[in-house]
Amino acid sequence: MSDARRDAITRKLVGFGRLCEVGIGGRHEVAGRLADDGATVTATDVVARDVPAAVQFVRDDVVAAAARDDPGDAYRVDCVYALNSPPELHRPLVAVARRVDAACCFTTLGGDPPAVDATPLALDGGDTLYVARDPRGVLDE
Repeated sequence: MSDARRDAITRKLVGFGRLCEVGIGGRHEVAGRLADDGATVTATDVVARDVPAAVQFVRDDVVAAAARDDPGDAYRVDCVYALNSPPELHRPLVAVARRVDAACCFTTLGGDPPAVDATPLALDGGDTLYVARDPRGVLDE
């Protein structure tokens, strides 16, 4: 992901105080920047990942979290987001966000369309952020 794309995504998410990046993988720049800007950021993945010191990591599977009555503390945030999210994770991502009444947005892998109803937001740097939930209108700003 280019610096311009990371910057554009960070600018969109900076309005949230508490965030969870689902499926962080090895690219933690956005989560790190948000944490450096003062947000409380939790990252999840199905395998252990190294993340910046300011980012809390929780090993979890969003598919399993979506099936639980209580998705877990990691998801009790203002915004649940995922970067380069494959289509099979879109529904669980939105289900978890809905359960905790959080905003939910994601970018997709390459040309994959979103697998859920989502509003596309064109970002500087050529990426599209798909907004599936924004109950407080933070992403409209």
